[in-house]
This record gives sequence, structure tokens and C-alpha cells, in this order.
Amino acid sequence: MSATHEIETLIETFRQAVVAKDVDRIMSFYGDDIVSFDAVKALQFRGKAAYRAHWQACMEMCAGPHKFDFDHMTVVADEHIAFAYWLAHCGGTNEQGETQACWMRVSACYRREAGQWRIVHEHWSAPFDMESGAALFNLQP
Repeated sequence: MSATHEIETLIETFRQAVVAKDVDRIMSFYGDDIVSFDAVKALQFRGKAAYRAHWQACMEMCAGPHKFDFDHMTVVADEHIAFAYWLAHCGGTNEQGETQACWMRVSACYRREAGQWRIVHEHWSAPFDMESGAALFNLQP
């Protein structure tokens, strides 16, 4: 199996773990030294413990089913390092049963450690309007 295919499979398995709200499984994909520029709450998260707490809070924020669909994905990989970027349609269901979701931009870096691929950097973001400062959650790919 090519490194590119391995990363594509990892990304899909990661996506399924998020939909299942399985924080332990989600965290199994990250390297201990993960640095994440997540779109929610903090400028950055450093290390698995900090990022685990963030993922747990995110799961508790959305009581209903999660929406976590990926599109326009590109993966570049060699034997030891890989980079991927894609658009993610993510959100959840609120107390009224309404799905609230938006498109985000994602980029990630992977490193093979002891034969296993681990996410060592992740960046989630939404574009914003420079005049108003408002995030542009209504954009479509």
C-alpha cells in the first residue's frame, strides 16, 4: 500500500471516529507532540493532553449526531512525512434537532513513528471578512 493511500485511509478512519464521538480513538491518531491550530477557542493547542481536553469539550457542545464530511482532498506523502489538505463540512445537531454546520479549511502534517502514521500538526480555519471581522460560515465549495 502506498503512503498516500495509507494517509487517505487514516483520514477516513479519523473522520469516522469523530462522527462516533470516540475521543479515545480520535486521540490515537495524534503524536504526543501534536501542535494544533484549531478554529475554536484557542490560538493553539500543544500536546495530547491539551488537545484531548479540547476534543472532549467539542463533543459535549453538540449533544446530537455530528456532521463531519470531507471534500476536495489532496495528499502528498513519502515514506516518513505526509501533508494533506481538504475542505470539511462539520457541525452538529442542536437541542431542537437542527443541524448546524459550515465548511472549514483543514491542513494536516503526518509523521511515521515506529511504523505508525501520527498527526503531528493540524490547522482548522474559516475565512473571515476583514471589514466586519465576522467569520464567513456560509461559504460553499
